[in-house]
Formats: sequence, structure tokens, C-alpha cells
Amino acid sequence: MERPELPLQQLYAFAVLAEELHFGHAAERLGIAQPPLSQQIRRLEDKIGHPLFDRGPGRVTLTPAGQALLPSARQAIAELTDGLAAARAAGKGEVGRIRLGFAASLALTVLPELLRTHRERFPGVRMDIREMTMAPQIDALREKTIDAGLLREPPIDEPGLRFRTVLTEGFVAVLPTGHPLATRRSVRLSDLAESPFVLLPRETGPRFHDQIIGLCQAAGFTPRVVQRAVEWQTVCALVGAGLGVSLAPASIRRIGLGGVAYRRLEPATARTRVAVAWREGDGDPLVARLLETVGEASADRP
Repeated sequence: MERPELPLQQLYAFAVLAEELHFGHAAERLGIAQPPLSQQIRRLEDKIGHPLFDRGPGRVTLTPAGQALLPSARQAIAELTDGLAAARAAGKGEVGRIRLGFAASLALTVLPELLRTHRERFPGVRMDIREMTMAPQIDALREKTIDAGLLREPPIDEPGLRFRTVLTEGFVAVLPTGHPLATRRSVRLSDLAESPFVLLPRETGPRFHDQIIGLCQAAGFTPRVVQRAVEWQTVCALVGAGLGVSLAPASIRRIGLGGVAYRRLEPATARTRVAVAWREGDGDPLVARLLETVGEASADRP
């Protein structure tokens, strides 16, 4: 990078004088006395080797050299002004790109509201969202291929990562509409003991999977899993096809598939946790602004 030949301060003084064409008015606009302004213009002219202004009695006009310099001076000042504004915005986390991983089920709950709110607050930030199950999100955070993640039932202790609860939600029983329990408004978990189950694979979210198994065992049985599927929509479709029943976060009711009934689970004390994850000590202001938005969204929830 070459060293600038002309000081920006002198270029700015030149541009102001070129607009005012009056040393007194230009000096007042610059907030300096007239002699220092004259000295800056003289130094600039000495650097260029030609006069930039014709100084007549009571009038100042641009010379051909001054007319040639003025567009470049204005462009340089405008570009620097824009650059400073962009740097300040980037430093505040108001512009740039943030990469966010999310669990598929969260597209039914917190994700749309979070994206909408963050876009309204920071229209200069581009959200690059990537659908990922929990284990790949953890790996992607460590490998720095995403900046933050939204996941369900995060690990209790994951060195180098931080987690903050966004919301909790209850469970529902997912039943084929032809199931005998589908006529009820709520279902006791123990009533599902004899039914085959369709569940997510454990590797997609070990703690969430173990939570479902633990709920069933607390109700007196271990679920007989006959089919597994990675996506909740597939789980619900398999339930609708009559392959079994399932337990799911309450937000899954928004998947409107034919042949599927969602019933409140009794007892209703069990809840599943959704959290935002990020790298501990990450100083990226984009992440800080995202966490602010997440914090506001979670504070608004009951």
C-alpha cells in the first residue's frame, strides 16, 4: 500500500474553499482562523506544484489545476467518510454476516420471531441460517463454521462453549388419528406403554432422547422403538401412517399432517429446554448483538 501523497486535512480544506470560494466563509465553516486555512492551501499548492485558486480582489476562483483536483478530493473524502461509518457499524455489530445453526423443530417456535426481530433491529446484518441437529452444531461451533446455534437440551458441560436458555416447552403425545387414545383431550404417559414408538435417533440429541426415555421409565415402562427418523416431520408422517406413537415438544403440533393427532401429556410437569450456544470468550460484536436479541425474546416469553 502506497503512502498517501496528500494529507486528507488539506484536501478537505481545499474542497470546502472550492465550495465557498471565500477564505473567510471557508475558515468559519472549518472552525479555524483564516491564516491557518491559507497556510494549508499554500502547502497543498506547493505539493502539487501549481496554484489551485486565483485570488483576486474580493473573489476566489478555481484554476484549471483546482478544477481537476476537486472531483478526486470529494471522492476521497466521501469514501473515507463511508469507510469510517462502516467501521463503526461493524464494531458495534450492526453490519456483517452471522452464521446461525438451528434445530429443525425450532423453525416452529423461536426461530421465525428471532430472525424477524434481529432483522428489524439490525437491517445491515445478514443472517446465514443452517439447519443442523445438535451434535453437528457443537462440532461446527468448535470448528468456527457457525457463530452461534439454537438447539434443544444442550449438553450440561461442554468445555469452551456457553449456553443460555431461550425457552422451555412441554410435551405432547403424537398419535395416529385411529389410535384409541386419540379421542381423549389428554393422555397419561403410562397409557402408551403397549404402543410401539417412533423416535429421533439418539445421536441427533442425546440429552433430549434420554429425557424421553426417562419420562417413559418414570411412567413404568421402556418404550419399544420400532422406527427412527431424523426430522420431526418424518416422525409425524410415520405416526400418521400407523407405525407407532411418539413424544414431542408441544410446538410440533404446528406440523399439520393428516392422520396425526396431538394430545396434551399428563402429567404436564416435564419440559424441554431450548438454548442458544456460542463460543466462550467470543468477542465478535455480531454475536453480542444476537445474544441481546435472544435475551429480549426470551424475556418476553412466559
